[in-house]
Amino acid sequence: DFAGLRDRAILEVLYSTGLRRLELIHPTLQDVDPLPGVWFVREGKGQKDRVVPIGQRALDWIERYLTTARPRLVVPPDDGVLFLTVRGRPLASNRLSELVHRYVVAAGFPTKGSCHVFRHTLATVLLQGGADVRHIQAILGHADLRTTARYAHVVIDELKAALRRAHPAERLPQPP
Repeated sequence: DFAGLRDRAILEVLYSTGLRRLELIHPTLQDVDPLPGVWFVREGKGQKDRVVPIGQRALDWIERYLTTARPRLVVPPDDGVLFLTVRGRPLASNRLSELVHRYVVAAGFPTKGSCHVFRHTLATVLLQGGADVRHIQAILGHADLRTTARYAHVVIDELKAALRRAHPAERLPQPP
């Protein structure tokens, strides 16, 4: 249904961009630019603007939502807010959290989070894929690199496990 298309687009955007909850509920139609594949965050945390890359899959779901669902949800006058409720209003932050949390639980993920889970997941998969931590810092909009570095512990744990499995010296008996 229309709400389902909206929800899928929201989940894809969260996974693709790592946006904060409040950064997702305020954008207008002009804040998504599919040609270069970017999302403009206006007055994010610390009232700072930034440009975040967005993946093609998320853009495809936004397009589906814009052509199929949003025209049915909008209530004139259209102020251009991207994601709307079934009553044509902008999503409230607590409603967005409830909506995303419902999908996280339904998918069977053992977590209590909602929007922030996608932020953490994006940082983790980018690190696992070899992305530079400074690029991740820019995408997430962290002012301090130490904030981004906390995501690196997952990758470090995986690297240590790989070292224990693969390095010949780690497989030898240890001296007494």
